[in-house]
Amino acid sequence: MISARLGGSSSILLLAPVRGLTAEVVAVLSALEQYAPARVGIGLSGDELRSLHDYFVASDADPVVPLTANETSEVRGLVRFGEVRVPNPSFVEVLRWARSRGVPVEPLDPDDEHTAALFAEHIGYFELVRRTVRERRVARSPPTPSTADEFALEWDSQIASGRGSRGFAGARDQYLVDRLPALAADRPPLAVVVDRERFDSIRELFSRGPPTTIA
Repeated sequence: MISARLGGSSSILLLAPVRGLTAEVVAVLSALEQYAPARVGIGLSGDELRSLHDYFVASDADPVVPLTANETSEVRGLVRFGEVRVPNPSFVEVLRWARSRGVPVEPLDPDDEHTAALFAEHIGYFELVRRTVRERRVARSPPTPSTADEFALEWDSQIASGRGSRGFAGARDQYLVDRLPALAADRPPLAVVVDRERFDSIRELFSRGPPTTIA
């Protein structure tokens, strides 16, 4: 896991565990305990957050989670660094931690309709084809770096290397960043948990200054 205080402020702590790796959970929960946030923001949409809560936090039995071929390959590539769970165990355990302490959790990503609009705006037909080809290529031959952190970054960079894909990811991260100042001001301190590959983008976008207006 990697972490930072956004903008040098003590009111926002950004945590970015490697998606799926169970060993990251301990570091995330330890950071939350030490920081004691009044609110937690998480890099999920409202629907995704509700699904995780209803099926993996509030439920007595975890449902079977079907994986795409690309997700299966990602798990196989990551498992050499330790146990891997789906859905992301860091997100699930953050929700359990917050629930047990009465800390509200805020979804920070756009809803499905807004995400679809951003996707259509940035990813045209040719980029979609190229992205599909890249996904198949990396599924056949996952990266083999020496650390889980490097694996997460290389996996993402191979799939989302196209200009349109980078634009889509950046727009989604901007949406998240735009929400942080108001959330932190309303109930500080704020902890934000996102997948590892989003850390650098979110940190850079936040450092650029005042947020843009969310439509």
